[in-house]
This record gives sequence, C-alpha cells and structure tokens, in this order.
Amino acid sequence: MKFLVPFILGCSVATTVVAHPHVFIDTGLELIVDESGQLTHVRVIWEYDDLYSLLITEDMALDPDGDGVLTSEEIAKLTGFDMQWIDGFNGDLVVENKDGAVALSGPQEQTASFDGGRITTTHIRALQQPIPANETATIKPYDPTYYTAYELTRSVDVIGETACKTKIQKPDVNAGLMALQQELAMLDPQMDPSDAGLPEIGAQMASVVVVTCEGS
Repeated sequence: MKFLVPFILGCSVATTVVAHPHVFIDTGLELIVDESGQLTHVRVIWEYDDLYSLLITEDMALDPDGDGVLTSEEIAKLTGFDMQWIDGFNGDLVVENKDGAVALSGPQEQTASFDGGRITTTHIRALQQPIPANETATIKPYDPTYYTAYELTRSVDVIGETACKTKIQKPDVNAGLMALQQELAMLDPQMDPSDAGLPEIGAQMASVVVVTCEGS
C-alpha cells in the first residue's frame, strides 16, 4: 500500500515498512473482457478492516454523529482517499501473461462506500496491452512488503459475454513460510526485509487468479 494518507504520524503509509500486516483488506476482482475474448480491464474492490476504516473516518472527520451513515458530501470526500499513489506504485496489483508483467493504467472510475463500519472502495485498471483470447493471464493482488494483507475473500467475476475459465490458487503456507514470518516479526519495524536478506513475503502469501477466455 503506497498512497498518501494524512494520518499515521503525518506521513505516507509507503514510508513505513513493517514485518507483518497492519492493514487487512478483503479483496474482490472483476475481470472485464471484450467481445473478442480479450481481457482489457480489471476492477479492484477493496474492503478495509474495521480498525483502518475507523482511523480513516476519524482522520477525515467523517461521520461526526457516529451513526455509521455518511452523507453524500462525506462519500464524495472519501472517494479517492486511497488513490493518491506515489510515483512508481503499481497499485498492489500484478497482471501477467506469457511474456511477463502487463503494464496497467492508473486508477479510473473510483468509488467509495461505508457500511457496517467498513470502507469499501473500487477502481478500474486498464491493461495497456489487452491479453488475447485463449491466452492465460494471472492476476495477483499483493503488497510486497506485507504491510497490507490482501485477502481474496470477495468474489472474482468475469464481466462480458465471452466464456472464461477462472481458478484461484491459494498460497502454500508451509513450515518454511511460517518460519519466514517469524523472522520478519523480529525485524525492526523500520527495516526493509530485503536489507536483512529476506525475500518479499507479500508475493508468497498472495492468492493468484488464473483466467483463460475463449475467442469469438
């Protein structure tokens, strides 16, 4: 997670690298396919955990009456709060085809809502080079530093008339990975795991969506 948020000691989340997740996001995806079977866009749904949602709404002075309902003006203020990305940030989303990573646009068509004490936001990423029909794509939402844990608990849907096959591959949380988590937990919170010779645990803890769409 590397976007500018005014709270947390007045600095951006991106400046702090921690050894274990401090933000938990229930994540969903909508894979948008055109009439020829090309994967052209990915809509990303982020539902923030209760504590982070509380911190954001308090910092932004939203819901001052505490009734859990935001006005239309407050929703407008909330929309885009997590889209102020620093240069070089990939949006914690990696889309790959047979040739490797596919370049993505910045966030488009941003929305925000607040229900049950939790903030949910959505945005769309356009693939700069659509993935053709009958070619397998993989989509992986993750934070390399593991500051944020993206749990693929919401639905993964295909939007379009083309028939597509999707599969979700869960991470293999084995003994080695658990030992790595323990090592990370012992690091100074300000230390980058790579500086300690440790791999990026975020990628290893991530679920992967595998999709192949038929051509017209």
